[in-house]
Amino acid sequence: MALLKVKFDQKKRVKLAQGLWLMNWLSVLAGIIIFSLGLFLKIELRKRSEVMNNSESHFVPNSLIGMGVLSCVFNSLAGKICYDALDPAKYAKWKPWLKPYLVVCVLFNIALFLVALSCFLLRGSLESTLAQGLKSGMKYYRDTDTPGRCFMKKTIDMLQIEFKCCGNNGFRDWFEIQWISNRYLDFSSKEVKDRIKSNVDGRYLLDGVPFSCCNPNSPRPCIQYQLTNNSAHYSYDHQTEELNLWVRGCREALLSYYSGLMNSMGAVTLLIWLFEVTITIGLRYLHTALEGVSNPEDPECESEGWLLEKSVPETWKAFLESVKKLGKGNQVEAQGAEAGQAPEAG
Repeated sequence: MALLKVKFDQKKRVKLAQGLWLMNWLSVLAGIIIFSLGLFLKIELRKRSEVMNNSESHFVPNSLIGMGVLSCVFNSLAGKICYDALDPAKYAKWKPWLKPYLVVCVLFNIALFLVALSCFLLRGSLESTLAQGLKSGMKYYRDTDTPGRCFMKKTIDMLQIEFKCCGNNGFRDWFEIQWISNRYLDFSSKEVKDRIKSNVDGRYLLDGVPFSCCNPNSPRPCIQYQLTNNSAHYSYDHQTEELNLWVRGCREALLSYYSGLMNSMGAVTLLIWLFEVTITIGLRYLHTALEGVSNPEDPECESEGWLLEKSVPETWKAFLESVKKLGKGNQVEAQGAEAGQAPEAG
């Protein structure tokens, strides 16, 4: 028994074809939106590629761009099919291709749904990418004279100012690396010598942070050196006083920014996916309604349209049987090829 059977006369078939034609062209616009979202996210990720450890984070924008292009192509073609469905002579050339096209549409909808889910699920991968990338970027902050790394100081400074953050997980991350270049250190100074000698790796470490960590909203002039030395500053206690630095780490700030972007894009993509599923269902009804016209010479006659020719369990069973037959057919072909090669080898 057919699933969700609906009766159609000529008027209903014409209205269905016209409605689907309009929906398909609206879906082309939706495909442009998906493409634009993917392109925007890709540009935003490329802006800060220096502080990202790998290219895995580009999976989502690349997928959105690809699905946007496919959506424009498929829906343009579907719009043409719906337009030609109003004319029996023009529809005849599409008739043998419509069923395979519907199968492709179903696969496209599955792929679009998976892309929408990936917008929500790739937070963990993005977090590890940012953690490693920021750690590496901070390590090269001082290499302003090294080719290929001379831009890293500006990148980190602009990042901390724009996102109001400091360090990877917090400002104390700067205490663990030498972020001042040896070029600007006075090695004749006793303080510099003592600091370098006190470190196992011979690095110049201090309890200070770059200027870009300073919070301009603080009423007190920025304290960026000797942050843990209470006696170095008047009326200052680093354990109780709220520091005039950005407290949030840049990993958390960037993760929050990109997660917000991807969640919004995922929600938009899901809405577009629902619209695409509606169009695919409508195309199926149009296809079966036109196929069910008993007398092609009488366009006024009624016909039946349905979603599935059989019930869901029967359809699933038939699908599994077709897959099994396909597998057996491949095995027979392989055995025949081996039998043909055996006499030649003899």
